[in-house]
Amino acid sequence: MLTMQIIVILGCLLLGTRYGGMGLGLIGGIGLFILTFVFGVEPGKPPVDVMLTILAVIACASVLQTAGGLNVMMRFAERLLRRHPEHITILAPVTTWALTFLCGTGHVVYTMFPIIYDIAIKKGIRPERPMAVASVASQMGIGASPVSVSVVSMVSILAQAHGVGKAIGILQLLSISIPATLAGVLVAALWSMRRGKDLDKDEEFQAKLKDPEQKADIYGGSDSLLDKVFPKESYWATWIFFAAILGVVIFGAFPQLLPAFGAPGKLKPLSMNLVIQMLMLVAGSLILITCKVNPREISNGPVFKAGMVAIVSVFGVAWMADSFFHAHFTLLKNTLAGVVASKPWLYAVVLFIISKLVNSQAAAITAIAPMGVSLGVDPKMMVAFFPAAYGYFILPTYPSDLACIGFDRSGTTRIGKFIINHSFLLPGLIGVATGCLVGYLLVNILL
Repeated sequence: MLTMQIIVILGCLLLGTRYGGMGLGLIGGIGLFILTFVFGVEPGKPPVDVMLTILAVIACASVLQTAGGLNVMMRFAERLLRRHPEHITILAPVTTWALTFLCGTGHVVYTMFPIIYDIAIKKGIRPERPMAVASVASQMGIGASPVSVSVVSMVSILAQAHGVGKAIGILQLLSISIPATLAGVLVAALWSMRRGKDLDKDEEFQAKLKDPEQKADIYGGSDSLLDKVFPKESYWATWIFFAAILGVVIFGAFPQLLPAFGAPGKLKPLSMNLVIQMLMLVAGSLILITCKVNPREISNGPVFKAGMVAIVSVFGVAWMADSFFHAHFTLLKNTLAGVVASKPWLYAVVLFIISKLVNSQAAAITAIAPMGVSLGVDPKMMVAFFPAAYGYFILPTYPSDLACIGFDRSGTTRIGKFIINHSFLLPGLIGVATGCLVGYLLVNILL
């Protein structure tokens, strides 16, 4: 039954890739229906929080684009990258890693995709090169952020490892995870600089350009922005948007500023997902009110259209995958537990696999790290292999990856014919492997 369910999921993914992002989401609903009504799998929870975060970011970015603010940013970026435009493949992932590092969540990456795409396509760079690794980098930054749920969970779990190796606190953990994850991002970015065919040698891409409508959609206006003059409202919109991003960074870095809710003695700070949603809606509304934006034009922009496709993709695919993994999580976790008992160094492999099953670094850490402590795995090794908590890029079902595909109107960032050969696989493997290797070397030097 398990094998048959896997075949259903892979079949839906394979069929969905033939129809693009929207089709992928819709056909995911077919898989969910079969799992529920044929195999009796209880439906999991739709990724509502993620979808609403994407929606809020898309709403703000769409208003920003309509106001001309996105063009202002594109002009500054174009000026910066004019002499060496290939630097976008390095700068993009470092930027998304840094945002996640500051905010504690990878969802901030959605604001960067349209910017990265425009810079790449207008400079003739294959958009897949910076965009895929930027999506990977945004998730690797979670393991480096002092305010992320996975880091906080790991520190609390390691505090319970009495009598097993050296006690490790948050500063020791971050002294390893920050350079390890950043090194993984940089190596993956360097590899990405030459991945795929150049656009002028890509037969499939060149075929699309023969259609005037596709060409117009891909380039969204191919003229340079360097010699254009924008009204003052476009600059206002840009600064409002930057202020919202700064607000996200500040609240992520200083969670004590967040209001707390709950029963007395059990107060919890407001979720960063909700903070991002609020700030994006506030910024979008301020741009709409103060920057002379025509509301009717907002939904006609490419950012809005790509974002809506991403939301549908996330809805169908992530809901189907979540239902399957939660239905069999206990069985799969118990099966893999014996591996750690016999060979402690395989802790990283188990963590990597479980991360894919639960599509969350924090959930993987809370499920596997206590087991590692109970089995006597050296906490130093658990810290060294912390980057292995990011394994959900193996199948292209994670929201940021699906959103990345939706924003790449050139079609170079995509899911391959065999599903597993997608744009995020190799950057993810390189990033995680490098991160684990650097982490292993650092714990032997610093801890």
